Amino acid sequence: MAFILFISFVILLRIGELLLSKQNEKWLLENNAVEYGKKHYPIIVALHILFFVSLIFEYCVTPSESCNPFLLIFYFILIFFKVWVILSLGVFWNTKIYRIANTPPIKTGPYKYLKHPNYLIVVAEIAIIPLIFHLYYTALIFSVLNLVVLSIRVREENKALQA
Repeated sequence: MAFILFISFVILLRIGELLLSKQNEKWLLENNAVEYGKKHYPIIVALHILFFVSLIFEYCVTPSESCNPFLLIFYFILIFFKVWVILSLGVFWNTKIYRIANTPPIKTGPYKYLKHPNYLIVVAEIAIIPLIFHLYYTALIFSVLNLVVLSIRVREENKALQA
């Protein structure tokens, strides 16, 4: 039951993020934003969908009602940092890469200290979410896949920031 509640919570958070992203995308496009990295975006979407499929599948194969409380607390701390990222970027926060010409990069909040704090959070989430319920295969496989995809993503985002 704990797993079902937790995964439901995480999925609802992701849906909320997608709705916010769509709302911000509308504003960005109305303000002449240009999208970068269109080719790899479907791969990111597929990766995240397959991540949840893998979580559920692995849990069904090796169910464990015990969860790691330390990692669960760490996950909620990550949510706090993700909210900080989203609030810092405001309407510029998106799951896609958009850039409005002559708009300087955000340098407030966590962006004062790191260039891509959101991606550090995503890397941690992909590893920690499965580990909370001892789903080691999902954690390992999707951490590696995520790092590959993020290496492409960060390159694209850096191009956009230089444009």
